Amino acid sequence: MEHVMSKSFQPTRLVGAIAIAMGCSPVIFAEDATNATQLDPIVITASKSAEKASEVPARISVISKEEIEKNPVLNLSDVLQKDASIYIKQSGGVGQLTDLSLRGGQTGSTLLLKNGARLNTQNGLGPVSPEFINLSDVDQIEILKGPASVQYGSDAISGVVQLISNNPTKSGASLTGVYGENRTYKTLVNADYVDDSGFYASIGGQRMETDGTSIINIQDKSEKAAFDQKGYNAKIGYSNDVINTSLAIDQNQGTNNYTTNYSTNNAKRNFENRLVNWLASYKASSDLVLNARYSHYLDKIEQIIYQSHFNTTSDEGDINAKWNFVPNQNILAGVTYNRSKYDASSSPEAVRDISSTGYYLQHQYNDNGIHTQVGVRVEDNDWFGTHTVGQAAIRYQISPLTSIYTNIGTAFKAPTLEHLYGSYGYDFYSNPDLKPEESKSYEIGIDQKFNYGISAYLSGYYTDVKNLISYGAINGRTTYINLNKADMKGGEIGLKWSKDNIFVNAEYAYVEARDKDKDIDVPYRPRQTYTLTAGYDDGIYGVNASLVSRSKANAQNIENSVKVPGYATVDLNAFWNMNPNIKLFTNIQNIGDVRYNTAYNAQSSFSPEYWYINGGRQASVGVTFRY
Repeated sequence: MEHVMSKSFQPTRLVGAIAIAMGCSPVIFAEDATNATQLDPIVITASKSAEKASEVPARISVISKEEIEKNPVLNLSDVLQKDASIYIKQSGGVGQLTDLSLRGGQTGSTLLLKNGARLNTQNGLGPVSPEFINLSDVDQIEILKGPASVQYGSDAISGVVQLISNNPTKSGASLTGVYGENRTYKTLVNADYVDDSGFYASIGGQRMETDGTSIINIQDKSEKAAFDQKGYNAKIGYSNDVINTSLAIDQNQGTNNYTTNYSTNNAKRNFENRLVNWLASYKASSDLVLNARYSHYLDKIEQIIYQSHFNTTSDEGDINAKWNFVPNQNILAGVTYNRSKYDASSSPEAVRDISSTGYYLQHQYNDNGIHTQVGVRVEDNDWFGTHTVGQAAIRYQISPLTSIYTNIGTAFKAPTLEHLYGSYGYDFYSNPDLKPEESKSYEIGIDQKFNYGISAYLSGYYTDVKNLISYGAINGRTTYINLNKADMKGGEIGLKWSKDNIFVNAEYAYVEARDKDKDIDVPYRPRQTYTLTAGYDDGIYGVNASLVSRSKANAQNIENSVKVPGYATVDLNAFWNMNPNIKLFTNIQNIGDVRYNTAYNAQSSFSPEYWYINGGRQASVGVTFRY
């Protein structure tokens, strides 16, 4: 990721900048932009280096800035679940807590990055919080599927989701305003400055408020859970042919209402996350590039009604060198140091901390349609000792229209400090004897292009995990335990078609995530997911519809479990670029107002049986002004 500053910006941004600068008509601009979006996207997550997505010896998908901007009200969890391999379990509607599962893995087994900086935390209750992540400065989301511990260390068993913010390419400013159902308001503002010397700067801010929706099926619809957030981002940097460096800060905070008694949503949860990220790249010669990164990430959650808090910080540094020792081969060698702290009111000690150092080596070969990636990493954790992981992957271009790949890798996930030392009175206990999760993954796939603008892909994978961290009982006390084994096996099929300004993208994903001790499906892992997006986009006008459909799943880790029902939702989006400076848009999320069940609560002496539910339809209109 340390090449993020030197990465080529997306073609559509370049086309747009040139078109506006030359005073081209909107029709010419739209035509160029449509052609540009069909180019092979540049990605950096798979190898920490810029490369074409079609040459990566693994399955990687890209969510573009255009897709993100279609509906500015959506948060990260909303955007990600348009990918069929990702399942989002959300305890209610907008702003409520979510779990993210990629290819059937645990929520903490997917690593979330922003420009190389780790956003996973030591809070095992919510190691990844996509519902609180702001996307206003994100230009691209890369979803790498499969193990990536060689490049990134812990947590990358199922894969990596990386948010990419490109450097500004021209001076300008924009203002977006959105109004929607449930008294939803959102405002975004951004300004960029670029001069000929190589200096650039950008600053932006956003604010969102909504009354929200009811979050439990036995609540009255008028009992809503409000959500508000605000934040800003700023970046300064300098770039020339030899040096690239930048310093960025992202700050986001807010409050979401939730329920503690299943009937009212008057409990408040305050959240704050802040990322400070410094990146530098130095081209020592035509064959050698040195990269460095330092990041500081803070994540704070305060539950006012319980007077409790969960605060985590992470300081991480990474230094690596990429050497192109011959024209078609390179070696990447580096070291990463991470120190994380966990401060929670539930922990017996005020602050816990853990440190880890990773040493990694990676080799790539790219020539004559053959693309290989082989790597090894040794991770030295001051609590769990040393772990060694490896990867071997190859993609072969059989013909100009056909390529196949295989990817084999091992990965691990260390227990969080909350797993080890969080404590919840008489109800739940931590477990300082937990072992790290370890996995082996095997994957094969094929990509095929056809005539008439049609392309398709097929992937199959198997992941075996031992010491899976889950819930259980030790000496009659509920706690975290290591399961003996679990496995995930499945596949994905994708089909894309585009002609002129019309496009169709379809994807089907199947996964079996099994607890091998009990021989049952892991809860909240629907076996089948189908997504479909179809639309028209000529750069001036655009309209599309998106379908997400999922099968039923277990709601409990027991035989004869209550089932989470399957569901299907449809979103509609439309826009009109009146001219290069004004854009009007409208969105209807979940047009059928399907309030499907998301999370189950069994009957107890404290509460009746109930379900958390999706918030239903959310319609909005908005306008963007650009200068």
